[in-house]
Amino acid sequence: MIIKSQYINDIEVADTAFGVDYNESLVHQVITAEFASQRSGTKAQKNRAAVSGGGKKPWKQKGTGRARAGTTRSNIWVGGGRAFAATPRDHTKKVNKKMYQKAMKSILSELNRKERLVVVNEFSVPEAKTKKFIETIASFKVKNALIIVEAFDESLWLSTRNLINYEVIVSTQANALNLIRYDSVIITLPALKMLEERLV
Repeated sequence: MIIKSQYINDIEVADTAFGVDYNESLVHQVITAEFASQRSGTKAQKNRAAVSGGGKKPWKQKGTGRARAGTTRSNIWVGGGRAFAATPRDHTKKVNKKMYQKAMKSILSELNRKERLVVVNEFSVPEAKTKKFIETIASFKVKNALIIVEAFDESLWLSTRNLINYEVIVSTQANALNLIRYDSVIITLPALKMLEERLV
């Protein structure tokens, strides 16, 4: 199929990567898994086995007039352990490689159909200044965008790191989450070809 761009000649790409139907349920599943994998899962509390102390019976079983007690670290005592303590857990959801690739193809195809995928020959700034980047991006008339380049460009990265509406990544870092996070995706031709090789 052909990707049309006002900044470059028409580009021929594989239908299997940029011409598939949008699978909303699959994309939702993959995005949910992406968010789940970012959860730390480090919440932890101590149960009665984990708190210190409580090894000695506080008083004898009978004759004191008080309720029976075997430890001072019971969950009903101050300083005791939690009854149902939270433990660290892994929130990761498994997504098969083929499922993930299909979701990526679905997203890229939808971006192309809605003309949110902008292909350029190259994208760079003359020097590492945010002002220079703003001047460069102004010609694209986009409020927020993901910029995908073929190789790490320190000047480009430095000039965008303070901006919340723009993000610069190399093609190998492209994933389902950052592709749908922005209104537009600006990608260089070499990066597009590298991304196509990943998906075909």
